Amino acid sequence: MQVHVIHENPDWYAPLGAVFDAAAVPHEQCLLGEAVLDLNEPPPPGVFWSRMSASSHTRGHPHAKDQTRGVLSWLESHGRRVVNGRRVLELEMSKVEQLTALRAAGFDVPRTVTVAGSTALAAAARKLPAPFISKHNQGGKGLGVRLFDRHDDFDAYLNSAEYERPVDGITLLQEYLRAAEPRITRVEVIGGEFIYAITADTALGGFQLCPADACAADQASGPGVFTLRKGFDHPIIGRYLDFARQQGIEIAGFEFIETTDGRLVSYDINTTTNYNASVEATAPRPALPAVAAFFRRLLAEERESRSTRPAPPAPARRARPAGRGRPGFSDPGLYRI
Repeated sequence: MQVHVIHENPDWYAPLGAVFDAAAVPHEQCLLGEAVLDLNEPPPPGVFWSRMSASSHTRGHPHAKDQTRGVLSWLESHGRRVVNGRRVLELEMSKVEQLTALRAAGFDVPRTVTVAGSTALAAAARKLPAPFISKHNQGGKGLGVRLFDRHDDFDAYLNSAEYERPVDGITLLQEYLRAAEPRITRVEVIGGEFIYAITADTALGGFQLCPADACAADQASGPGVFTLRKGFDHPIIGRYLDFARQQGIEIAGFEFIETTDGRLVSYDINTTTNYNASVEATAPRPALPAVAAFFRRLLAEERESRSTRPAPPAPARRARPAGRGRPGFSDPGLYRI
């Protein structure tokens, strides 16, 4: 029995694989996007962790998100233990979903206008005072985020070659939040516990604030962009933990900004959170070992549960084509579950 990590970007996996190996937690990558799922087959035993990213389409995996929806539904229909399951996937895939859920839970969120298609974008932007921000509903690392000081500048952008169409056709127009300091804060939670908070220096990193070391070559990051926010102790931590429990979120980073007029505004939930190596090296309680310990406990619970439950009737087995992977998945060139 092992941890099956569902994702599409091997570049982000090395730190996770290393900490699982160090903690003797058996694990396997499940790279989605092109493979075949046999719905007549039961999933293998184990614990499944969904780390599918909303930015997967930018890495040549346009089908990975929709395939993950099917895989998670299949797993949950068989009663498999899934970390960050089907509901959480929808939060990851839609900033509209995130903001709606956060607002409903009483969090202060940015004033937002959502627009499907591009025809109404210019008119909709005038619902907000300038400056304002546009961003894609699906994306990560600050993809599609732009600041406009004037509505006319936005009009010109829409008619230029630089205009980036969102992959799902939905654009968010948001109020521009003036930060009291040039930073955002990210609160990391694992298994119902607060691990630490980090800050990202927006003066250095701009809007593209992916903490993974693998992102460094793709963004304007530099020394000191990400630092541990030492001694962070704020009521927002408990509120994020409560929200995570209510939504079924077990591993995530919650991001907020503190504004010049005293607001604490939550604006993003990252359920495929990556951890910065320099922060991990200085944190009193690093996140990666906490992830390994969490999954070690879940595997032990799953083994105990399977040892006490009645065995299901064995399904009829059909002959498999040569080279086929384990039950349910059939392209061993992509992943093996």
